[in-house]
Formats: sequence, C-alpha cells, structure tokens
Amino acid sequence: MEFSSITFLIWFLPLCSLAYFAVPRSWKNIVLLGFSLLFYGWSRPEWLLLIGLECLVGYGCGRWMDTGSNKQRKAVLVLGVLVIVALLFWFKYFNFFAGIFLEITGLDWMVKTILLPIGISFYTFQILSYLADVYTHQAPVQRSLIRFSLYVCMFFQLIAGPIVRYSEIESQLDAAQRTLSWHQTAKGSAKFVCGLAKKVLIANQLSSLNVFFRSVSNPSVLFYWLNALAVTLFIYYDFSGYSDMAIGLGQMMGFHLPENFDYPFLAGNFTGFWRHWHMTLTRWFRDYVYIPLGGNRKGKPRQIFNLLVVWLLTGLWHGAAWNFVLWGLLFFGLLVLEKFVIPTAWQQTLWYRILFIIGILISFVLFYDDSLALFTADLQAMFGLAGLPFSNGVTVYTLLSNLVLLTMAAAGCFPFWKQKYHQLENNRHFALASPIGMALVLVVCIAWLAAGTFNPFLYFRF
Repeated sequence: MEFSSITFLIWFLPLCSLAYFAVPRSWKNIVLLGFSLLFYGWSRPEWLLLIGLECLVGYGCGRWMDTGSNKQRKAVLVLGVLVIVALLFWFKYFNFFAGIFLEITGLDWMVKTILLPIGISFYTFQILSYLADVYTHQAPVQRSLIRFSLYVCMFFQLIAGPIVRYSEIESQLDAAQRTLSWHQTAKGSAKFVCGLAKKVLIANQLSSLNVFFRSVSNPSVLFYWLNALAVTLFIYYDFSGYSDMAIGLGQMMGFHLPENFDYPFLAGNFTGFWRHWHMTLTRWFRDYVYIPLGGNRKGKPRQIFNLLVVWLLTGLWHGAAWNFVLWGLLFFGLLVLEKFVIPTAWQQTLWYRILFIIGILISFVLFYDDSLALFTADLQAMFGLAGLPFSNGVTVYTLLSNLVLLTMAAAGCFPFWKQKYHQLENNRHFALASPIGMALVLVVCIAWLAAGTFNPFLYFRF
C-alpha cells in the first residue's frame, strides 16, 4: 500500500485515524502497530514474517545487552548486527554479488526466487541504530516488545523513511508522553497534503514526461538536458513528497520525525548538497560509519579512505547495481575535490555554482538510468557526442508544452513559498481559508489519482 493510492486515502487513513483517536491512550500503540502491520503486509503478507523476525532479533539483543557483562554486550551487538545485515544482504545484494562471481568464475549461484521486501534498507538501519545506541548507552533499552515493534514498523516511516534514530524517538514511544492536539493534527494534515501534492501533481507528471522523452525518435542535445532536469526534479519531488507525507502523518498522531530535505539545490556545492538532501541517511552514515572509522581525526589519507567507505556503502544502500556504485563513487570524488583540492573561494563563484548544478543533473541521470550503457549514451548525447543537433522543433515543442510544469517544479525548490506560508499562519483570514484550501488540494489529488496513471514511489525499491 502506498500513500498516493485511493485505498490509502479513502479507506486506510480514515479508519486508522478514527480507531487511533477513539481508543484510550493505553491502547494507542497497539492500534497503531496493528494498522502498521496491515499497511506493510497489504501486498505481500509473507513479508510480515521477515519484519517480525527482525523485530524479535533487535528486541532480544537489546534486552540481552541490558543484562550482560561488557564482553557479552559486545558479543551480542556483533551477533545482532550480523543477523540483521545478513538478512539485508540475502534479499538485496546476494544476486548482485553472485552475478559478479558468475562473471569471474563462470559458476552460477543466482537465486531467481529472491524478491526485495519493500523498505528493508530503511528499517534495517533503524534496528542497527537501536543496537548501537543501546550498546553505547546513548539510549535506554526498550523493555516493551510492542513499543520496539512500533519503532520499527510505524507505517508512516516504515518503507521510505525518514530514517529515525531510536534515541530521537524513544520517549515518544510511550503513548502517555505523546502530545495530541487539534492544532498539531491540523499542522500535520497540512504537511501531509503538501507532500501528496508534490507527489501527485508534480512528481507523477515529471515521471510521465521522462516516459515521453524515451519515446521520441529525433531528440537533440537540449532535449537530453531537459530530460536530465525532469529526472532530477522528479527524484526530488518523489522522495521529498513522501518524506513530507510521513512527517505530517507522524505529527497528526503525536510523533515528531526529523526533516529529510532542506532545499538542497540551493547549497551551491556538493558538500552542502548532502547536508540538505536525505539528511537522515547522511547523519546515519556520519554517526555509525564515518565517525567510528576515525572521521577526520587520523590524518588526510585515513579521512579519504573513510569517505570512500561511506560513499561506497551509500551507493550500495540505494541499490544493488553498478550505476548506484558509480553514483556513490562520483560523489566521493566530488567531495574529496571540494575538501582538499578546490579552493573555498572558487566554490563561492557563480561559475562553480553552475558547474554544481550540471554535476547534480548528471549524477541523477546516472542514478535513474537502468543500465550503464543507457547512461553512457545519455551522457554522450548531453555533450554533443552523438551527432545530434543542439535543438530542433520537437525540443522547442516539448519545452513550451511543459513550461508550466517545469516552472512550478523549479519554483518549489526555493523556500519563498514556505516562508510566506509561515508569515501568514497567524493571520485570522488565512487561518480560516487554509483548511479549505488544503481540502481542495486533497480533492484535486484524489481526482487526479482516480483519473490518471498511478506511479509508485521511486524510493520503495530501496
């Protein structure tokens, strides 16, 4: 089940909300966990066995670490991490590495029956963060299996984040400590509707535009750059829209989830970009991989090695394919250049900001393309190496036909609209009109979904 589906919007969310707010506080966690398991097992009930097993492993290891000696605590941490990572490896990476093994040795170890469970990368990282935080005493052990399972399985952040550290949400797992109010529910509802609009009204249309790009028989150089722009904006609106919906749903039910995007395209350089794009993933790798490896405390060569490990893992985390590995290595190279080669003064210039945008566009074409061969062909065409004209009639027609969509998408990358909304929040007339406006946007989104072609979230495959 997905947020931008008629089933979720018309049936699941209203029933879940009604049940959640109707029961006493002592039952809220049970109701929310029950609906979360229904949400996750909607398409494939067998995946409930996997997430149930992972919950038991994480919970059991946490309780064991709470009572064991220091030596036992370390052994239990290693055991828990190995089991959780092994499950992730089997479902997501086994066939990728088996394919490499086949290329090298000719021995076929591929398993055709492996299906990738939705969201396994996200909830795996959440369980790992719990084990690490308990081991380092950054968070107390969770003694309630219901609360721990809710931490892992909350439907609004289960399958595509944000990645929530246990220490960030530990107190909120106690229903008695969660703040529930009409004001908070209204703010969460507005956040959810804005995220839904990002997905349905912008991301889905940009995805359809990419399908059109691939069907054109006489493209041009400029046409391929338009495609790169559409792909980049699609990925941004698809994922940030989901994150906004997840944060909004959590807020409606008394949870405060961390923000995941903060206008990354305005960063001006690649280092700043990753401080504002998928921020919960960046922080996870910083706190649980980069810093434990030594961070920048052991000299420049070691720092570069630590960055290499982080970005190899970041690429692989996004997918078991060579384009994701190269995508991670690309950002590793760009970040190393910014940290150690390119003077800071150059990074403040307009020309560098233009190069930054070009680099981001190329990186997300690599991220989105299905194969390295397709990316190579796209890259050649973008830089005039495919014998194509710079522009043609089809390009001009496509640009003019989608100018409103691209302008809306580009405008949404700036904080002006959010700032204006917050300025008007305390205005009495705006406060009355805002719920009506949000309701109209919700109706438009539902109508659009009912009449159009449904596009699933891109990040569900991770």
